[in-house]
Amino acid sequence: MEVVLAKSAGFCFGVKRAVDQVYDQVELGKTIYTFGPIVHNEEVVKDLEEKGVKVIQNQEELKDITEGTVIIRAHGVAKEIYDILESRGVECVDATCPFVKRIHNIVKKAGADGQHVVIVGNPGHPEVEGIVGWCQGSVTVLETLEEAEKFTLNEKKEVCIVSQTTFNYNKFQDIVEIFQKKGYNDNVVNTICNATEERQTAARELAQKADAMIVIGGKHSSNTRKLYEICSGECANTYYIQTLDDLHLELPKSTSLVGITAGASTPNKLIEEVQNYVRINF
Repeated sequence: MEVVLAKSAGFCFGVKRAVDQVYDQVELGKTIYTFGPIVHNEEVVKDLEEKGVKVIQNQEELKDITEGTVIIRAHGVAKEIYDILESRGVECVDATCPFVKRIHNIVKKAGADGQHVVIVGNPGHPEVEGIVGWCQGSVTVLETLEEAEKFTLNEKKEVCIVSQTTFNYNKFQDIVEIFQKKGYNDNVVNTICNATEERQTAARELAQKADAMIVIGGKHSSNTRKLYEICSGECANTYYIQTLDDLHLELPKSTSLVGITAGASTPNKLIEEVQNYVRINF
């Protein structure tokens, strides 16, 4: 039986950069906080907590911090968070993914220009919440084709459309097409990062050939859930796991190819553990 890892899987540039920044700060012996989990992977967050890194869950907790270093997570945060840190004189290390930071700048400018901002993504995701916090005017968050169909503006305004960096590329294109048919095509910016597109494409291609697919990532990881949706649409035997302990494979004897992919916040060590386990035991 062949075990194949997707061509693009695991840590992306933005996540690796953020995690490395936290470990670098830990080495300096400082009191370290992250505003929210630095990335959506429970194993990474647990390891950092064991090294003394504390997670701040909300603004109220943030306002109680008087010393130490606060690291902004890869997903980014609203402008208001920076303002709170500055007012309290707390050191801040900004680990926001540069691709997310780009969206902040786009929506900030669009709002200043009087445009209505449409963010395509999960309204409850911290990246999207952060983007909303940089909008300077009217804004709409939507993530389904149905919501796009229902969208309308009561006032005549140009519309700026952006996307959560980890959103499904094909679905974003479908939503943009709906907006274009409605005449809202003033300023469409595809802000899905290249790594996300490459990871989703590689996962789909592998799932089309595989007898079983294993998708590795945190349970709160948006991009991992989208990989699971894509793979399960192509391969009936698709498994979503966080760690090796979650893996309970039931493979038919005719299985000849098992594919593996992983979300952007999944460490290489974990991917290798799963690969080796499958190769040895099946």
